[in-house]
Amino acid sequence: MTAVKNVLPVLFFSSFLFFTSCQREVLSTGDQQQDNLTDPVFLVIDEESIDNGNEPNNFSDVNVNDQLAKVGLRQPLDYFQKNIGKTITLFTGQVGDEGLYAIKQIPASWKSTGPTANGARNYLLAGPGLGTGNPDDNKEILLDKIPAITPLRATGLIMLKGRTILAVVYDSDISINYSPLEGNLMGANLGIVSFDVLEVTERTDGSTSSLPKITIRIRDANESTKGNLLLFSNAPVPQSSSEPFDIKPPVSVPAIVLTPAE
Repeated sequence: MTAVKNVLPVLFFSSFLFFTSCQREVLSTGDQQQDNLTDPVFLVIDEESIDNGNEPNNFSDVNVNDQLAKVGLRQPLDYFQKNIGKTITLFTGQVGDEGLYAIKQIPASWKSTGPTANGARNYLLAGPGLGTGNPDDNKEILLDKIPAITPLRATGLIMLKGRTILAVVYDSDISINYSPLEGNLMGANLGIVSFDVLEVTERTDGSTSSLPKITIRIRDANESTKGNLLLFSNAPVPQSSSEPFDIKPPVSVPAIVLTPAE
């Protein structure tokens, strides 16, 4: 009977070690997954989220490169590049006038125009017809009617939580057609930004159609351009400019699907 009593504490202690070891393994796996999230999801952002005078940050013209704005500008925004590591909040527009957009497909024309064989990279570099060109060429000829440019509402935004973003920022609105879903990416750019999405929270201080606010940690945009660009390929597709009226982040969302941007 004494032998049995001696075995029980050993078994309990062994079980405890096994349990804590499993806990460590889960945390280690989670940490490793977090490390792998730094390849950026490639988006476009318009004035509804980042612009001079916008709440809640009230950026100055210089903060957002407004004085430099032009077609094809790919310089990091001044405020973001000077505040790497800082946590701030961004608003994301309202239903029908969103601020963040997923690029779900890369047109073949973006690939063939150069200067690389990767269409997303060519857009990021503002290649010929994607922001640059000879004086007699149309610098934006490849930027109209781009398929599947998808406005992000509450569900799409919260699916990005924990991810690193790299985005081209526009000086004005990005216009969207819903049937079929396509976007016009012509217009002056403020440059590029990169950040981690930390939180997505319902807005209670805006209009009845205000989309969530996002808490972000600013990253070095120049460093993010060196990563493998990813497309948010299962970003939820709105039926129209008003449906769904998706303003509150849901508790449960589909797992994000990311594909290499080519």
